[in-house]
Amino acid sequence: MLELRGSTILVVGATGGLGREIARQLSDAGATLVLSARDPAVLAALGLPGAIVAADLTDPAAVRRLVDVAATVTGRLDGIVVAAGVVAFGPAAGLTADTIARLFAVNTTAPMLLLQAAHAPLAASAAAGRSPFLLTLSGVVSESPTANLAAYSASKAALAAFGSAAGRELRRVGIRVIDARPGHTETALSRHPISGTAPRLPVGLDPVAVCARIVRGIVDGERDLPSTAFAPV
Repeated sequence: MLELRGSTILVVGATGGLGREIARQLSDAGATLVLSARDPAVLAALGLPGAIVAADLTDPAAVRRLVDVAATVTGRLDGIVVAAGVVAFGPAAGLTADTIARLFAVNTTAPMLLLQAAHAPLAASAAAGRSPFLLTLSGVVSESPTANLAAYSASKAALAAFGSAAGRELRRVGIRVIDARPGHTETALSRHPISGTAPRLPVGLDPVAVCARIVRGIVDGERDLPSTAFAPV
């Protein structure tokens, strides 16, 4: 089991509905946090303890700087939660090149670059006898690609595929890659798409319960949290 107390964890997308709740629960469990999103003022308004590092995930250099700074806060980096993401609605034929590029830049490329940038500090954490991890949130659409969410589904499916393969590679150095795939959850993401308009959606999962399940998976050493792991009890 992973001991959260005393660990240093970077939460990327900490101002989002899932990111801030995961951060709160990790902090309550004793983790030292590094909180990241685009707007430092919004991060500060969260009122969560931890270092604040603003970063634009579409800028590869900013991703590298984010990890470099996170690793200096306590001199170690034991985990990364990638809770940042963007969504676009509408038929595949109507998607613009800019929309597709942004979906993949934030949802797919940024987590890949985060893992590359964090390889050395996470490997150092493992060598010190800790249990480092990187957690992604590909969501249920990576299991069941959804009409009118084609590019979004594709960006998340690509993320899940990368994590699955990279996780097998990184086992030998003690880095765990976890992918969480909850169904539609009651956050504000669908109300702020980068393109299109959300259809009428059914009531989603409780974000507090979803995040509690994710944190439990982190602590218990799980590597895969499929959509069925989030089924209401």
